[in-house]
Amino acid sequence: MSTTAKNGIEIQSVIAMDAEYVMHTFNRQRVVFVRGKGMKLWDAEGKEYLDFLAGIAVNGLGHCHPDLVSAIGGQAGELMHVCNLYYVTQQPMLAKRLVELSGMGKAFFCNSGAEANETAIKLARKWAKQTGPEKYEIICAEGSFHGRTLAAVTATGQPKYHEGFEPLVPGFKHVPFNDLSALDAAAGDSTCAVMLEPIQGESGVHPATQDYLAGARSLCDRLGALLILDEVQTGLGRTGKWFGCQHYGVRPDIMTLAKTLGGGFPIGACLATDEVAKAFVPGSHASTFGGNPLACAAALATLDIMEREKLVENSAEIGAYLKERLIELQSRRDDIAEVRGVGLMVAVEFSRECAVDVAAECLRRGLIVNPIGRSIVRMLPPLIVKRDDVDAAVAILSDSLSGA
Repeated sequence: MSTTAKNGIEIQSVIAMDAEYVMHTFNRQRVVFVRGKGMKLWDAEGKEYLDFLAGIAVNGLGHCHPDLVSAIGGQAGELMHVCNLYYVTQQPMLAKRLVELSGMGKAFFCNSGAEANETAIKLARKWAKQTGPEKYEIICAEGSFHGRTLAAVTATGQPKYHEGFEPLVPGFKHVPFNDLSALDAAAGDSTCAVMLEPIQGESGVHPATQDYLAGARSLCDRLGALLILDEVQTGLGRTGKWFGCQHYGVRPDIMTLAKTLGGGFPIGACLATDEVAKAFVPGSHASTFGGNPLACAAALATLDIMEREKLVENSAEIGAYLKERLIELQSRRDDIAEVRGVGLMVAVEFSRECAVDVAAECLRRGLIVNPIGRSIVRMLPPLIVKRDDVDAAVAILSDSLSGA
């Protein structure tokens, strides 16, 4: 029998229609969300949830920020898309903002993090061909995640994402994360780039060490290779700075962005130094939808709001408070092995395999968190999060641990 919510949505019908017509690529929770505002989401039955996942670090402004909604609506009423054979005003404006914030030189726009990383891979190889035809290998880290397109999934250092898609793209090597000697041993005359996340997100929030990231920069300089930093998840305030690499004082040759950039609207970007960007010429690379006026207007509004509301600073302050509260919870329990993270990118690792059950119990109690594997829960709340939200989330997590 179908459950009909107060707003007339038949929940079981939605789930059944999804099962019949949508490719089964997600293990969805049996919740139908219909509305969001700020830190909260509501499902079709009217139940309220505190969102500590933010669409996997996408909704940095929370849900339906009025200024972002206004910017998207206003731009949609004027011009949504023209092809990149013509100029629009919003694209160079956004490129200028990102270049000024990052210290990079040029920007290329696309629609997602995976596309941004594909762009970075192509740019690195194109640049390296100026040195020699055998300089094409890219070294990546075990435990990394760079996206689902074929080259990006090959770069990803998690075999579970490779299964069934072989043969993968040639020219990639994987070495243990935070092991500088292994990175050095894998590099050679064929190395065109090293591709890393400042903090690995999808494998459980594992920060790079200072020596490792600085050592990777030095290695690339010594080899004449490029350092690519995937900041799709760590970029734009998530770690308490505009970019994760700023915690390390390391400047990449190529940086990729997405997620928070559009405040919920799809957009990705690949930034590069002026010298590296010269490797791309007309015809080298393109995107039909990339940098369209609507996406760029959303991103410009997102950056304006972040600066005006000091959300990067809030990420640092409330992120520290979140870790403090979680460490306090850890001190009272035997089943929390570690709390780690930077800014509002935090993981709780348990000493037992309970992550899926804990996340499900949190959801039942009105808190959205993300289980990773069997023993890690990840928290990526919107950058607007306040102390009261943290207190509420930690209380629910505590109760859920006791009930799982």
